Amino acid sequence: MRDPNWQPHVARAVPHAVALLGLAIAWSAEREGVTCAEHWGWLGLAVLILHLVLSFWPNGPYAAQGMWWSPSALCKADAPAWTLRDWGVSIWMEMPPGLRTLGLAALSVALFRPQTASTVENMTREGIDMVLTMDLSGSMLSKDFKPNRLESAKDVAMEFVDSRPFDRIGVVAYEGEAFTSVPITTDHIVVKNGLGQLNTGQLQGGTAIGTGLATAVNRLKGSEAESKVVVLLTDGENNAGQIEPRDAAQLAELNGIRVYTIGVGTIGKAKSPVAILPNGNYKYDWVDVKIDEVTLQEIASATGGRYFRATNEDKLEEIYREIDSLERTQFNVLRYQRKTEANGTWVLLALVALVTEFVLKSTLSKSANA
Repeated sequence: MRDPNWQPHVARAVPHAVALLGLAIAWSAEREGVTCAEHWGWLGLAVLILHLVLSFWPNGPYAAQGMWWSPSALCKADAPAWTLRDWGVSIWMEMPPGLRTLGLAALSVALFRPQTASTVENMTREGIDMVLTMDLSGSMLSKDFKPNRLESAKDVAMEFVDSRPFDRIGVVAYEGEAFTSVPITTDHIVVKNGLGQLNTGQLQGGTAIGTGLATAVNRLKGSEAESKVVVLLTDGENNAGQIEPRDAAQLAELNGIRVYTIGVGTIGKAKSPVAILPNGNYKYDWVDVKIDEVTLQEIASATGGRYFRATNEDKLEEIYREIDSLERTQFNVLRYQRKTEANGTWVLLALVALVTEFVLKSTLSKSANA
């Protein structure tokens, strides 16, 4: 014979199950990144379990006062079947204990003292101030690089700038004289734009390596950076200017500036401009590549830098990557963890649930029992 007693028990369990399920879902949504600082919550869970046991203890202190069929009626074959209204009344009558379940569960979570933790980093850098010094002499239009030495050098230098996001970088250009294209700055868009606008013929002809280096040194000598660097690129020999390269190197050494020198050009001959035609175009011919490597090595050695020879585009990219690895920006990172109490919401939820329970028991439930 079917047992009709299961329906009242299931109806009574609904408010408790809904309360616990809702709280479990809320906790699951919030628990990521949350830690518990206390263990008092276990005491709260013990009280919650005791409350649930008493709620369903037959004829216990929490025994529901809702609709109950007499035992004699339930044993009859024609025992009345539960209607939707019966379910609704039983669930309604169990709402106050269900709210107490919600309140005790929320209070248990609050007693665990959930906290959100966020890691804060205070990063300071031991910055590098750097000046890229570019040769703009006519020979930089030689076609042993694609499309020529100058355009290839500019492209590689821009990639180098992108790889140094935390450094201040400036640009100096030189031919027979020198000028500062971009003062040292952290605005790397300006630096790249300055590099992109460099062209031969902007200054008096020639190759003033000493003047170009001295101009770069003047840009850096007042810097308070931990590290000061000049990357000097040329494809020829010093044949102009008022300053000898060795004198400029001595000035760099006195100011604590390292100089990396790069000689650009293939070994042997290269197709280079030798004259300007009436229409303004360059006339090209095969010319011996002459780079004063001895002087470039002396400059680098005197200042604690290095000399590199780039015979093609790939080698030039490799050189800039090596310089990038040699001059790494140093960082000091202070990392600490900040915790924020996250139990306020749970305390508020417990308070609302318990107050609502009291209101229901004092008003609506009494009316339903009347």
